[in-house]
Amino acid sequence: MGNRLEAARCVALILALLATCPMRAQEAPANPSATPKPVAEAPWKISLNIDGYLLPDRDSYVNPTVAADHGWLHLEARYNYEDLRTGSFWFGYNFSAGKELVLEITPMIGGVFGQTSGIAPGCEASLSYKRVTLSISNEYVFDVIDNARSFYYSWPEATYSPTDWLRVGLVAQRTKAFRTKLDTQRGFLIGFSHKRAEFTAYVFNPGWTDPTVVLEIGWSFFKRKH
Repeated sequence: MGNRLEAARCVALILALLATCPMRAQEAPANPSATPKPVAEAPWKISLNIDGYLLPDRDSYVNPTVAADHGWLHLEARYNYEDLRTGSFWFGYNFSAGKELVLEITPMIGGVFGQTSGIAPGCEASLSYKRVTLSISNEYVFDVIDNARSFYYSWPEATYSPTDWLRVGLVAQRTKAFRTKLDTQRGFLIGFSHKRAEFTAYVFNPGWTDPTVVLEIGWSFFKRKH
């Protein structure tokens, strides 16, 4: 009952945020005779992440994710993320606030299909100050075939970047794609970046049970309309 109440609150929050998204109003220039300067159109940001899961005593698998952001619009497609042999498509709204202390939130709604089928409200959020970042990606999947199989997924991180190309930190995850002796898996990460490419290694459950290793390769670029 507690999970359902928490999920209902999450849905209500997302709907409220989407309903109150500010609309851009057109304002007349202070000098009507002056020719307004053209406003540069926001580019598309395309991101591709591929995670390889190396699991103890079971088959490994790959989890690809593609995201596209254009101003406030966020689109995303995933496979093997919510569950194995399961895909999902997402629509979200990007919010950002702050300069030194930067808050970014993207409430989303997604459709899940495959071995698990359902509707999922979710959210990606981060809070950054200088070289420290706290972030979380989470969702609640309402299974449309068997309500008892509905579940909550989360991936929180706390990272520190001693240089522009290196980051280290702590990570946790709660997932349905595979099971271990721990409901919530905990571990550490180390990541490297070069220009538009990133590589991150995650190690879960060290010291608690057989460790799970996740190797992630990411690449992003910006594209403007001609």
